[in-house]
Amino acid sequence: MAQEMSQFKAGFLARTSHELRSPLSSLMGMHQLILSDLCDSPAEEREFLTQANVSAQKMVKVLDEIIAVSKTEHGTNRLEIRPVSLTQIFAEIEVITHMQAANRNLQLQVISPEKDIRVLADPRRLRQVILGLVDSSITQMEEGRINVSAVCPQDNQTVSIWIDVQSSNPIWHEAVDLLSRKPETNPKPDKDTKPTPGLNLLMVQTLVEVMEGSLQLQPISGNETEIDMTNYTLTRIQCSMPLATPEAGE
Repeated sequence: MAQEMSQFKAGFLARTSHELRSPLSSLMGMHQLILSDLCDSPAEEREFLTQANVSAQKMVKVLDEIIAVSKTEHGTNRLEIRPVSLTQIFAEIEVITHMQAANRNLQLQVISPEKDIRVLADPRRLRQVILGLVDSSITQMEEGRINVSAVCPQDNQTVSIWIDVQSSNPIWHEAVDLLSRKPETNPKPDKDTKPTPGLNLLMVQTLVEVMEGSLQLQPISGNETEIDMTNYTLTRIQCSMPLATPEAGE
């Protein structure tokens, strides 16, 4: 799956273009309807203006997030790399996401490590990474469950953070070359101002690599997890981060 993630990242321009093209097309379409006097009433005109404003807000939000990640990647936004407690990060993730999962009738289990594992990372960015992966999984799922856990092999210098997603519908299967798709002639207004899961995964991968970690997408079999696999597919997102040694905190 490492090659797949490499190809995924290579599609940055395609993804960014696709991400902006949809709200831009919607914005232009709404304005064209108004300029052509095709609105039946002032109320309908206001509704079109509202939808156009939502599309504009989405473009601004997407651009802001892309710029922030790019600045981090190029060192303009400096990272504060230090030992970070996964127990604390996991507790914060559970508080933020448990209600969102419950509202969609999804099961979310955040399993804190038996002992306090610390990784070398920027705490704010690591929280953003794990939150982004869990949030995007919840957004794409129709039913199922999500397990968040961490393992630290005794003979390894890295910690593996696992987001195991059991879902009745496949997720994380966005095409690499989104530019190959034909533009929508009449795109539907999108009220969601968040980046799509594909672009979010790309930005998360960039942040992980800046912190000297790695991200892998791994389809796994049922005997590798305690999750019941009946009528579901299981995908594991593995985020590997450097283990913080006692000397690192001195």
